[in-house]
Amino acid sequence: MQSTRRSVSLFRPLGGLSLAAMLTGCAVLAPAPPANQENICEIFREQPRWYDYAQDSQEKWGTPIATQMAFIQRESSFRSHVKPPRRRLLGFIPWTRPSSAYGYAQAQDPVWEEYEDDAGRLFARRTHMKHATDFIGWYNARTHRLTGVSLHNPEHLYLAYHEGQGGYQRGSYRARPAVRRAARQVARSASRYRGQLAACEEEFQCDGLLAFWPFCR
Repeated sequence: MQSTRRSVSLFRPLGGLSLAAMLTGCAVLAPAPPANQENICEIFREQPRWYDYAQDSQEKWGTPIATQMAFIQRESSFRSHVKPPRRRLLGFIPWTRPSSAYGYAQAQDPVWEEYEDDAGRLFARRTHMKHATDFIGWYNARTHRLTGVSLHNPEHLYLAYHEGQGGYQRGSYRARPAVRRAARQVARSASRYRGQLAACEEEFQCDGLLAFWPFCR
């Protein structure tokens, strides 16, 4: 169903923030970021459940696994509790954050609330990979519905993901070279992940004599 709310840009301004975003608050029980983020096979070997979550999202919403993981790598470097760094008042006093972006997918509060309402995910958490991949799938499906961008076009999906569907349709990204560079980077990562996954995906799929519950999902 098409949302009646205005399109909201999901994220904070770029400028290296995805890599500079810092962990906040107290220590939390969350997976450490994968040691080798350039190889999706190694990512899933460290966190095999992440493959299951991304596969579920792909089956439900249509965004390929490789694209989902490329988005998350770009936005949070697979850190579960990141927020944008605080601004500094007078150069040294910690002040407000530039946005409410949070978690693996770096979604802001307004669009996350839309997701919870529209997808029936009232208790979803931005710090859980299952919900982050589902959110990305949901958002990209909405982008496809509203703008016609193919779910197999990670560059333009990311432009809409960052700018919001309304901003994408207005072409706001054309005046933002950093956003366009980020989108191209996401597309390259998605392409690399796709090729790698083709060679190792069988490792993460149920097969053989134990391909039934409780040994297999």
